[in-house]
Amino acid sequence: MNNRSVFEKLKTGRKEAERRLCTVLDGVFAGEKMLTEEGGAIAAPSSLKAAELLKHCAEKGKTGVVREEDCRVFCEKISGRCTLVICGAGHVSISVIMMAKRLGMYTIVIEDRPLFADHARAVCADQVICESFEKGLEQVVGSPDTYFVVVTRGHRHDMDCLRVIAGKQYGYVGMMGSRRRTQMVKQQLMEEGISGSFLQQLHAPIGLDIHAETPDEIAVSVLAEIIQVKNSTERLGGYDDAMLEKITEAGAGKMTLATIISRKGSAPRAVGTHMLILEDGRTVGTIGGGCMESRVIHESLSCMRQCDEFRKVLNVSMTAEAAEEEGMVCGGILEVYIESL
Repeated sequence: MNNRSVFEKLKTGRKEAERRLCTVLDGVFAGEKMLTEEGGAIAAPSSLKAAELLKHCAEKGKTGVVREEDCRVFCEKISGRCTLVICGAGHVSISVIMMAKRLGMYTIVIEDRPLFADHARAVCADQVICESFEKGLEQVVGSPDTYFVVVTRGHRHDMDCLRVIAGKQYGYVGMMGSRRRTQMVKQQLMEEGISGSFLQQLHAPIGLDIHAETPDEIAVSVLAEIIQVKNSTERLGGYDDAMLEKITEAGAGKMTLATIISRKGSAPRAVGTHMLILEDGRTVGTIGGGCMESRVIHESLSCMRQCDEFRKVLNVSMTAEAAEEEGMVCGGILEVYIESL
């Protein structure tokens, strides 16, 4: 199977589904890939033996490099688009929207007052639903990569939101309010039969306790808490929309995909981070910058000039002294897999 067709499946697949992508790094089946969705293969190699090997690796559920028979396979859980659903469009919400956009989150705002909904549009929220909170939330598909922020104008509306959210998949749910108010809401929802597990996971009062006062400070505390929750899971960064668009673009020409498959020390980016290198030297994404990234780009461009199809694993290291010279705060050792697309 052409590897770009795997990424086409990844681009059009269900972003809320549990997906895994496994790639053979070496051996007779080097370069073969399998994409699974909810445990079933939606893109697989034509070789039955390669498909069986990759399916076995995917079923192990391990993130990272696994050794299977006489080869190594890199398995990654694929995160969907990071979606922030904000219930309410008051002053705090506006600050949250603006900061979330800087963090690359897709923002959905639900607000039942047209004037306030317009305020959310004015700061470029990706989607604004001007409906009652219950009807608005019915239009949102939850997932492990969906983060709900409940910042309405009153606890009655907060409860309306939480009743609906409790029945969805989510990565995070937070509600703004004083400890007394949030405890009262939790107690009432418990009496209504809302799951105790949901109420235990509810972040209320919302945000990290940094004694925030202004809307911007509160937004920092909220997004910091979401980042803390998001990055505590095993799910990897995945492929952003811009990268998938470029990979699957018709007539895009030669390109190389670089993936961090292992790291030691305090290297700047995590396992599963991707960067796309185009034939003219432009890049989409980053694996951390500095001389480590420069070496990967140089090697990729050199390979593209020499042949149409290639794959290799690069060991890239940076000592603490070298990192300091680069103006970076961390060094470490990376294994980076580069492959032609």
